Amino acid sequence: MRNSFKALAICALVFALIAICLPSSAGQTVATDKSPTLPLGLDKRFLDTTADPCVNFAQYACGKFNDLYPIPPDQSAYGTVALVFEHTEYALHSLLEKVEADRPSRTPNEQKIGDYYATCMNSDAVNANGLKPLQAELDRIAALKSKSELTDLLAHYQLINVNAFFSYGEQQDFRDARKQIAVVDQGGLQLPERDYYLRAGDAAEKTRQQYVQHITNMLKLLGEPDSKAAGDAQKIMQLETALAKVSMDITSQRDPKNVYHPMPVSALAELAPDIAWSDLFARTGAPSIGELNVANPDFFKGLHALLQSTDLETIQTYLRWQLINGIPGYALPAALDDERFHFFGLQLRGQPQQRARWKRCAQATDGALGEALGEVYVKSYFSPENKAKTVQMVEDIEKAMDQNIDTLNWMSPETKAKAKEKLHLIADKIGYPDHWRDYSSLKIVRGDAVGNIVRATEFESHRQLAKIGKPVDRGEWGMTPPTVDAYYNPTMNDINFPAGILQSPFFEAQATDAENYGHVGAIVGHELTHGFDDEGRKFDGNGNLADWWTAEDAKKYDEKTDCEVKEYGSFTAVDDVKVNGKLTLGENTADNGGVRLAMMALQLDAKRKGIDLNAKDESGYTPMQQFFLAYGQNWCGANRPEQVRLQVQTDPHSPREFRIIGVIENMPEFGQAFGCKTGQPMTPASACRVW
Repeated sequence: MRNSFKALAICALVFALIAICLPSSAGQTVATDKSPTLPLGLDKRFLDTTADPCVNFAQYACGKFNDLYPIPPDQSAYGTVALVFEHTEYALHSLLEKVEADRPSRTPNEQKIGDYYATCMNSDAVNANGLKPLQAELDRIAALKSKSELTDLLAHYQLINVNAFFSYGEQQDFRDARKQIAVVDQGGLQLPERDYYLRAGDAAEKTRQQYVQHITNMLKLLGEPDSKAAGDAQKIMQLETALAKVSMDITSQRDPKNVYHPMPVSALAELAPDIAWSDLFARTGAPSIGELNVANPDFFKGLHALLQSTDLETIQTYLRWQLINGIPGYALPAALDDERFHFFGLQLRGQPQQRARWKRCAQATDGALGEALGEVYVKSYFSPENKAKTVQMVEDIEKAMDQNIDTLNWMSPETKAKAKEKLHLIADKIGYPDHWRDYSSLKIVRGDAVGNIVRATEFESHRQLAKIGKPVDRGEWGMTPPTVDAYYNPTMNDINFPAGILQSPFFEAQATDAENYGHVGAIVGHELTHGFDDEGRKFDGNGNLADWWTAEDAKKYDEKTDCEVKEYGSFTAVDDVKVNGKLTLGENTADNGGVRLAMMALQLDAKRKGIDLNAKDESGYTPMQQFFLAYGQNWCGANRPEQVRLQVQTDPHSPREFRIIGVIENMPEFGQAFGCKTGQPMTPASACRVW
């Protein structure tokens, strides 16, 4: 069950997702046999003091990082955040090794996470079983006699996260954020997003050719004769391309109004009558559904035409392809796992080697039983003191935003009052949930890798679908406690900072205030600003999609953000590919606003404590310089060229270098701190500012 509205609603900082979690050489500092040592606050080892900070601050702040920490062969990118992510991964590994032994003394949750992990690690058993665990599913596809039988199969697929034809799930109602409704949306593609099927150019065409070859190879490994596999791969590509043509592009999906079309189920049935929708919803165990959000009605019109024109045999081949892609690689025989990595890891992301199995299994356990594992994690690695200090910093930055709103000369008093109303309603979630998820009904069987995946996925699908028609649980989290990331959810109007990100260097008790505000303070400010970026500003303090702006203020806001669109759109990411200023607008706005808010909070804190922010200390830098250096070092690192191309084409976050210089160019305070002259690259004569 895949729901694009989770991606829409949760505006994340995305540390781990792009740079690390996607699929070491001799002499490298990065080791594969021990946890990396975390930097403590501002790390002078990363500085390239031969660079001029006024010309290229990213080089000055991070120029030596890649010498110390080159990209390991099992990753497509590496950076400061990767150090934290790997440190956390080793912590999870240690915890899981303690509970994987089959001992009677284990708690029920320890049994589940331990057996899930141990089963994932048993590659010999996975290889010995081959495709037998999937045979019943393959037989079910083969047994289809007509397209009219698709409804039952697709209902089952939605529950086990097989992305065939469309996606189905639940979301908060944009009109009334107090309740949850069903949603159906476009789906059915395996390339990263629709334009991979449609984009012109040699690079895009090469990727499509590699993809077709990958499908061919996978079909052969599933048992198809060589003579048939190549033709079937072309048919799958043609079908997915047809789905792409009726899908909405990734930038358009960022506007909530484009993806909100509530209608009765009968209206959906008119758009795509080939599927018995009421039956499908009932077979997933969802509560009675009368009205739902059809995110992209045009897609379902196109789906109807496609189902009508596609023969049953091609549909069955496509379903086999979708099924195999719904199963994580670690639960598949090595040949299938390796082939999948070859395309999605090596060819698409430039990652030379598959990640170690224990790393993949630790992440898989976090994905399947995140709060069971998270409860164990926070007991060992997240202190009450860290939580209390983070709470205080969040409150300071929220006070800074309250004051910042007063300074905006482009916003009317009427809209300022509404903005403050929303700000004061934002809920702060720090570290971990107040109430842990109950996994008692989830059965984890030692030795049953595919079965564990299916049951865990069904458990979560049923948990989500059971929300339909019920009041929203505003205490729920969208990330697990060990996650090295943070997010804002506009329909919840909350900011969320998992325990995983609240550790050095982002938060370090021994660091200076300036360093902590530059590191985690900018992260807090980033998430807070998401409530007022080009998406977040369209939701009110209660999480409802509502226009609380005066017409004139909304116009001025668009003019302000257009400056950022042009600024970031001028950055060349890789080869001839530039950053998409419209796609990345929300994240760029959050980066810019977040650093400003953190700086204002630092200034307020320094005033309380009587600290001169412009006086050098024993580090050789002033606190204001430390602040900007700490922020820059959040984004130290490098990405492989293939990963950069993928990120620019699919991700709303700018590449790491531009998350540094794009902000710095808009901060006159930076130029004052480092003595830059107006007109130098980092201090242009004109700058963008929204918040």
